[in-house]
Amino acid sequence: MAKPTDPDPGATLRGGLPDRYLTPDDIAEMFEVPLETVYQWRKKRTGPPGFRIGKHLRYDPADIRAYVTQRKNADTAA
Repeated sequence: MAKPTDPDPGATLRGGLPDRYLTPDDIAEMFEVPLETVYQWRKKRTGPPGFRIGKHLRYDPADIRAYVTQRKNADTAA
């Protein structure tokens, strides 16, 4: 009998997030906050980690998933 193939580990890690780097607009839409809030999070280093590609700010979906998990765990521990 054929063994089922292993699922794509990247798909599990992404957890429904797009398979591309996200823009600040994407982050603002996902969290339903103003775009300025996303920039303030970055300035204060309180939001999800982002990185620059040239002059463009981008976010890795895996980092966003880890950030959300971290925030959920911090809220349940408090």
